[in-house]
Amino acid sequence: MAASTPAVGGTVLEDHVTRLAAALLPLRDAEQLLARWGGELAHRLAAGGRLLVAGNGGSAAEAQHLTAELVGKLRDDREPLSAIALHAETSALTAIGNDYGYDEVFARQVRAHGRPDDILLLMSTSGTSTNLLTAARAGHDTGLRCWAFTGPAPNPLAGSCQETLAIDSPDSQVVQELHLVATHVLCEYVDRALPAALAARAAGRTPADAVRTGVEVVLGDGPDGKVQAR
Repeated sequence: MAASTPAVGGTVLEDHVTRLAAALLPLRDAEQLLARWGGELAHRLAAGGRLLVAGNGGSAAEAQHLTAELVGKLRDDREPLSAIALHAETSALTAIGNDYGYDEVFARQVRAHGRPDDILLLMSTSGTSTNLLTAARAGHDTGLRCWAFTGPAPNPLAGSCQETLAIDSPDSQVVQELHLVATHVLCEYVDRALPAALAARAAGRTPADAVRTGVEVVLGDGPDGKVQAR
């Protein structure tokens, strides 16, 4: 259940900040999820795996921001990590859209680039985009681990991925802005976990699998609390 829209009536900036603040505090409930995702992602990338990310519109920009932080760096220098924003390959995107339809623009790339145990992160404010749902199905079929950043849950994309971080705000702008906050926190946790992951790789050890119980984190007040297991 989405949180009710905060009362507004000030300036444009005041109204926006009010809506942002209402959704920002519940983001603290995602701390453990983002920490675990960061550790799992660090070990997968250190072991030679890959992160695939996709979104539409503003979420495409968010996805590309995430891959830039991993291929480049968040703060301190480190080795580059393999992360691909699927919408950024414009020739492939338009060719696939022309030949197979727009619903396949991400799914076909998932099947091309994804390998078992790689990670697919799909970003959507609505959680209803058909091309992302098709990509999630392709990810499952290929053996990828599927995560989602969405707006209010339940939504179809959250139901199609193993784990979801759902921002419980009716305002898509607020959802995207908090997805960016979550992106930076996720990358921070990747960087913290990376030294141990690289040491495990150097020692030839395979890190133990992270706990893979499906968890949907709904950031906001709902009838069943803020963290729902499924």
